[in-house]
Amino acid sequence: MEESFEWERATPESQYMSGSRLDAMRDELERRGTKTLLIVRNDRIIYEWYAPDFGPGEQHYTASLAKALVGGLSLMLALDDGLLEVDDLACKYVPAWKDDPLKSRITVRHLATHSSGIEDAEQHPPGGRENRRGRRPHRPANLTKHHMELPGWKGEFWRRDPNPFLNARDDAPVLFEPGSDVAYSNPGMAMLAYVVTAALKDGPHKDIRTLLRERIMRPIGVADEEWSIGYGETHETDGLPLVANWGGANFTARAVARVGRLMLSKGNWQGRLLISPEWVEKVTEYAGTPVPDRSAGTPGPGSGLCWWLNFDGVFRSLPRDAFWGSGAGNQVLLVSPILELIVVRNGSQLTDDHLQGIAEFLFEPLAGAILPPCPPSPVIAGIEWAPSARIMRQCYMRGTDGSDNWPCTWADDDALYTAWGDGWGFERGVVPEKLSMGVSKVVGDPPEHVGENVRSNAEFAGMGRRGKKASGMLMVEGVLYMWVRNANGDGKHCQLGRSRDHGQSWNWADWKFEELGYCTFLNFGKNYAGAHDDYVYVYSHDHPSAYVAADRMILARVPKDAVTTRDAYEFFTGLDQEGRPCWSADIAERGAVFTHKHRCLRSGVSYDAGLGRYLWWHQLPNHMTDPRTRFYGGFAVYDAPEPWGPWTNVYYTKLWDVGPGETGCFPTKWMSEDGTNVHLVFSGNDTFAVREGTLIRSESAARA
Repeated sequence: MEESFEWERATPESQYMSGSRLDAMRDELERRGTKTLLIVRNDRIIYEWYAPDFGPGEQHYTASLAKALVGGLSLMLALDDGLLEVDDLACKYVPAWKDDPLKSRITVRHLATHSSGIEDAEQHPPGGRENRRGRRPHRPANLTKHHMELPGWKGEFWRRDPNPFLNARDDAPVLFEPGSDVAYSNPGMAMLAYVVTAALKDGPHKDIRTLLRERIMRPIGVADEEWSIGYGETHETDGLPLVANWGGANFTARAVARVGRLMLSKGNWQGRLLISPEWVEKVTEYAGTPVPDRSAGTPGPGSGLCWWLNFDGVFRSLPRDAFWGSGAGNQVLLVSPILELIVVRNGSQLTDDHLQGIAEFLFEPLAGAILPPCPPSPVIAGIEWAPSARIMRQCYMRGTDGSDNWPCTWADDDALYTAWGDGWGFERGVVPEKLSMGVSKVVGDPPEHVGENVRSNAEFAGMGRRGKKASGMLMVEGVLYMWVRNANGDGKHCQLGRSRDHGQSWNWADWKFEELGYCTFLNFGKNYAGAHDDYVYVYSHDHPSAYVAADRMILARVPKDAVTTRDAYEFFTGLDQEGRPCWSADIAERGAVFTHKHRCLRSGVSYDAGLGRYLWWHQLPNHMTDPRTRFYGGFAVYDAPEPWGPWTNVYYTKLWDVGPGETGCFPTKWMSEDGTNVHLVFSGNDTFAVREGTLIRSESAARA
């Protein structure tokens, strides 16, 4: 054992998880036969529990979790070493398959994603292809007496009598064209072990067990007595020392968690690169093979290479970057990079349905235990939203294709000015083609408000990150200012535009913020009325790309008569000992005005004069590099007494009842005089969506 790393420990609350909610989850898991529960967040153990008859030094069987721990790790090492390619034909390594009309078309990718078509060693009811599709997309089987007594090659496979690899190679038929469908296959995984071992034959480690021991387990500090694999057997086949990767492993919970930590750190262990980050990313991204049939409502996950993925949000309670391995009895290793979360659970099957049990008793309670990154607001206890049926949506749609973005400001002519992206804006036929950006205005108040396009020289082509898009809009003394992101043509940098004729023509600054990817303005009242000083304030997440989440938000200010002058900007660096804000003209000295690890991205800020609070809407990205929340996901609303804080939590949801979109703001025009009635403008479903909300004053604030 080479590495002396030991986990630090912390309370759940210190890592923004609720200890009481985790206790409640543990209690239910214990009632359902759980033996181990280990939760690591931000590289600290925040929860570790074992059943009275179990302990941290005891190994627990993995069942099909071995497919990730053994199959996935060994495949990743072979790929990283260049010993094989994902789309290599398996028959390159399995000579017996070269002349088979179907098996000769199976690739490494097919074997690693259960899309090879190789029949599983389970006894299923007879039926056609329509019954096979999705029947066992993710239903690991525990090794029971039933398996041992199956007739023919299937029973031989489970009894390993005499050689399960020969059963997988020669006896298991191919039921469909490889790559055209998905069906869980233990023999298919066995053939992946065959292929990987054949690729290792000229290297220093001839079998998977030795490979993992020398390249992974000992380097990450897992002692030999903490794990075993392959049923403790090696099957000599065609001159290859084959070790089972589909089951037959036993690990301590901490050993499994260390594997999770290695994956979370993209192959880096305490500064030593054991696996290249590129291959960790590739095996945990969608492999492009068919996903299970979900027509019956079963949340069958898609597949990476030996790992299950939430890439398309099939489990709504989890971030889309979550990946996991699982086995019969609901043996689970779950990893979420954006949450820096590792969870290990061992024990008995939670419910009759494997996936339902994981979702209901592990995934959903875990998500419910995540806490906001700041304390509750002393003024606003929460937001009551109008029913979703009352959401007002406007914009021109072509099918489901509309427009998004919509940063807003209240102008001197009493209209809201805004800008749309990747669409046609509000009106059909006004612009000749789908544009990356265009300017609009909205007149009237909900629910009678009406949007119309403003033709201008700020209409740009280029979809997605290739086209310029608005991220902030502000009017000051009759002049419109607009922050435009994607200023470099590839999703990065912000540039400032100015219009003196209500958005019809724009002049562009000859400088850019290359350090910042999503600049937005703090909005006060009509034409900037009610501003507390002579500055304009600008917020952004601290990253040059509008598509990558950061750990913190930053704040800048500029005199309102010098908004277009780069040298006039100052950047918040922190608070002095008296709690006063400090500023620097050097952007390199910028500090955090708000911190939320991996969850800072797009936002909108407004001042609620009735309550005397700044309201800051935050997108909650559920993937660090693919932060889409257009059709489902969450957001937060924070408040503060000053533009620099201290920020407190008003509303925090990981899963709103409708798609929140990726941008949102509270137009000051649509706030009641007492500040409690507001309207959220958001880009859900690619529309200018408006939802009324009521800010609930806290009891202490109401008494005051």
